[in-house]
Amino acid sequence: MENPAELSDFLRTRRARLQPEEVGLTAYGVRRRVPGLRREELAQLAGVSVTYYTRLEQGQSHNASDEVLDALARALRLSADEHAHLRNLARPGRARSRPAERFERARAGTRQLIDAMVGVPAVVVGRRNEVLAWNTLGHALLAGHLAADAPDHRGERPNLSRMLFLDPHSRDLHRHWEDEARVHVAYLRLSAGRHPEDRELAALVGELAMKSPEFGGLWARHPVNDCLYGTKVLRHPVVGALELAFEAMPLPEGGGHRMLLYSAGPGTPSEAGLRLLGTAAASAVPASGATRPAGSPL
Repeated sequence: MENPAELSDFLRTRRARLQPEEVGLTAYGVRRRVPGLRREELAQLAGVSVTYYTRLEQGQSHNASDEVLDALARALRLSADEHAHLRNLARPGRARSRPAERFERARAGTRQLIDAMVGVPAVVVGRRNEVLAWNTLGHALLAGHLAADAPDHRGERPNLSRMLFLDPHSRDLHRHWEDEARVHVAYLRLSAGRHPEDRELAALVGELAMKSPEFGGLWARHPVNDCLYGTKVLRHPVVGALELAFEAMPLPEGGGHRMLLYSAGPGTPSEAGLRLLGTAAASAVPASGATRPAGSPL
């Protein structure tokens, strides 16, 4: 995940998705050799020289001003997440080196909080979507086929993105798997821009790109988005169909930790399904031979 290559890839994909007519330029009916906007057209829209923009796209300029990046974001019609991603990629020198990777854990207070959320599936994840902790219902909802204590053990810790692409149980769980896959790839792209020094994140991306053609195809499109809420439509092996509201809440300890929460509408079949799942999970006896995650977790 070298920044020059990432920046070039990002800008090219964003130029490709815009047609001259969409931004008030005239194409004159000439056959175009590249999809979307040419470099000179984007430079014109952003008010910078073609030479400067070319150097920036090729990763040869590491000191682009806020004004230039803001102008490019406007010209490319970037979302807020994409705009922030552009700034991260355009300024690789601002990334601070990190100490040696350690085995991250959720804070004791966070664990206590999610355990107190009876009836609410809750999962705490790190910036690579690795599971740091989950409560009983969160485990039963997303990964009941795995050991409940897997997040606490190096070498066994599940990763939601790895599971989605490589674990058949997780693939079957999501009725709209393709939508979920796009969400995961877009978040990993955003996280990679925020943490270009993260070797374990780079290793995760490399592993998924090699093992999953679907991941590789989505990654090449360079989607960027931080999905903080939405709806999850699930096909649970124990309680059947569930439609749940989803919230992702950043946690104060930093480092990209988030709390994922799921809830069902009052009086809906999904609410009844969650109650049934909670009852089943509370009475279940942990299996000593529980299935482990696909691939080697982070």
